[in-house]
Amino acid sequence: MKLDRRTFIELGVGFSAGAGAGFMLTPVNWKLIDDMSIWSQELWPRYQLGGLEGRLPQRGKVTHADSVCNLCPGGCGITVRKVADRVTKIEGREEYPINNGGICPLGAAGLQFLYGPWRAPSPLKRVGKRGSGHFEQITWDEAINEVVQKLGDLRRKGQSHTVACILGSDRGTVPQLFDRFLKAYGSPNFIRTASAEDTYELTLGLMQGDTASVGYDLERANFILSFGSGLIEGWGSPVRGIKAHSIWRSGDSKERATVVQIEPRLSNTAAKADNWYPINPGTEAALALGLAHVIVKESLYDSNFIRNHTFGFKDWSDASGKKYMGFKRLVLTKYASGAVSGITGLSATRIVELARAFARAERPLAVWGRGKGTVSGSLYECMAVHALNALAGNINKPGGVSTRPEVATRAWPGVSQDATALKGSGKPRIDGAGTGRYPLTKYLPERWPQVINEEKAGTIQALLVHEADPYYTTLDSATVAKAFDRIPFVVSFSTYMDETAYHADLILPNHHYLERWEDLPTPVGLQKPILGLLKPVVSPQFDTRHAGDVIMTIAKALGRSVGDAFPWKDYETVLKETIGDKWDTLEEAGYIEDADYRPPAWEKAFGTPSGKFEFYITAFDQTGMKISKDLDYLPHYEPVHPEGNADTYPLILIPAELMRLANGAIGNPPFCTKSLEETELKRNDLFVEVNPKTAANYGLSEGHHAMLETPRGKAKVLVHLFEGIMPGLISIPKGLGHAAYDDYLAGKGVSANSLMGVVEDPITGLSATWGIRAKLTRA
Repeated sequence: MKLDRRTFIELGVGFSAGAGAGFMLTPVNWKLIDDMSIWSQELWPRYQLGGLEGRLPQRGKVTHADSVCNLCPGGCGITVRKVADRVTKIEGREEYPINNGGICPLGAAGLQFLYGPWRAPSPLKRVGKRGSGHFEQITWDEAINEVVQKLGDLRRKGQSHTVACILGSDRGTVPQLFDRFLKAYGSPNFIRTASAEDTYELTLGLMQGDTASVGYDLERANFILSFGSGLIEGWGSPVRGIKAHSIWRSGDSKERATVVQIEPRLSNTAAKADNWYPINPGTEAALALGLAHVIVKESLYDSNFIRNHTFGFKDWSDASGKKYMGFKRLVLTKYASGAVSGITGLSATRIVELARAFARAERPLAVWGRGKGTVSGSLYECMAVHALNALAGNINKPGGVSTRPEVATRAWPGVSQDATALKGSGKPRIDGAGTGRYPLTKYLPERWPQVINEEKAGTIQALLVHEADPYYTTLDSATVAKAFDRIPFVVSFSTYMDETAYHADLILPNHHYLERWEDLPTPVGLQKPILGLLKPVVSPQFDTRHAGDVIMTIAKALGRSVGDAFPWKDYETVLKETIGDKWDTLEEAGYIEDADYRPPAWEKAFGTPSGKFEFYITAFDQTGMKISKDLDYLPHYEPVHPEGNADTYPLILIPAELMRLANGAIGNPPFCTKSLEETELKRNDLFVEVNPKTAANYGLSEGHHAMLETPRGKAKVLVHLFEGIMPGLISIPKGLGHAAYDDYLAGKGVSANSLMGVVEDPITGLSATWGIRAKLTRA
């Protein structure tokens, strides 16, 4: 076997517990050393902003400091090596509860974000056309005064509700400060960027009565059934997923866990699974219910849990005697293996075999959330997968799934709202969440561009963005660009010159994550509460300020009606008072872990109206939702059709997410971009994966140029023939097509979001987009 760079990385990912660290260290030493030399000699002069003179660190004392990485939602502990006050290396922190010494490629490349040319060096004011990149440096006083003047004018005009904030998270003290600012100022428009959390929180709220985050006990499960989750490609906490995979592969054949991956494309997770079952995309809910059919028909479910702790499994009657269909009759009558085979493309025999293997496993676990979990997804699909966990009786059990609380901290005093704040906060949200058709949904992060472009009442007049890049990450790039042009005033708090900053009117740059204090709540998917602490391990390299301090300064400058909501001197005071008597422990250890946490027993676990796990969702009636048919109260398969006409667009484009390619609020650093295969990116040209049979039908060959077109856009691409994608489907990676950052990322490839539109879930209004119709023609 040829031991090339990719093979080595994949071996590290697939087979060793030390892969989290070893999988990074060796490829860097073997392959990237040449690139690092070139970078330090040729690129480093471009990194000399802010007085960073010299290409090599000066001589000095070598020290190490611990902190936490926030470049992705994983929240890994890191150890930073310094020479004097210069950071020279970032490694995974040993014995940190999440990653235990491992680090992913993005985390290891954090050094480039600290010293890179894409950092905003000081407050910047746009002086040219939006998107031109023409800014002038201004002082912090000038920048803050301009924000205060704009927001003050809107508030005096009774238009406080036309201000919105978009953040990458709603957990932690800094997001809470922005949320508190809007409450005191008088706006309901706090928006969190899209992720699978949007839908899973709703699922847990409806089926278990708890809207907390989901926790998967991956390490103790012995049969993992993944519905498209990129468990070793960045889902949840990336290094944790890799290490869990190595646990599943440890021991002899009897002790090893079984991993089954359900998705239409052969991802690395699928390649490392025991079984990969490619199914027609968008039919995951049907497969989950087909598996449930077999489990129920053959009585393979946990009878104790189903009989004593669930509601709606069997048919039932209300007080008036009206009868309702239960989950059991639904799956037995509508999701027989033959019917599900026709929907999914998976044989009936395999459906039966998979259902039996899952149900008979000692600790089975069904995992949901496509790719890295960056899309919201379908509610009924998530509910159908979660129903499998209920049938297995693994709710709140070792190796199972649970709702997970956060580490307890001190509550802040309530916000005293004046008349303007009360009136503004009482206005409908711009995204329509929480009211009307979608009373259950907290945020609708893909909807605001459409609302702005339709010029509906309450259109946004000012937008504040922190730890997010909605200009790049929101689906349907053309619609987003049009919406940004209609917003009179955009303020970015970004550390970097990302797409949103590039199209902002003002940039108030935040400290880099290695330059500031900040709490980092439990990562997605972790089964135990943990609170990490970002620490300033190096002094600020530029004229930046902590975003928490800046938003409080703005609030206080707006007058007592807003400023009184912020009684703290500075952000560090906020953080210490919030942590309370746990601060000394947090500061010393760098994290607080509730290692003894145990999910509640079934008798106390469910906060639903019935007090039980609900297959039949009674909460729908309590919210006043307009449910059109009885079937809608139960998890069922409701197709989410991809946008586009099949005659015009005969193919289906699906995005792929790669460990080596950041596709969220952070752009890919040069070291990671260099690790992309030449069948993914060649110079600036993006490859589209095409099954050889599909390519033959369209006269396409390996490496040939083609025109990729969808109802939302088109792009010139190169063809890569790939047996690992189903015929009729094509795929491109997410994370390329940037216009911002620098020459090592800007202009490379095509943004998948520029080719994808929004298809809304009928119940939640969230984006359920999983693909879009497309066509390929020879260029």
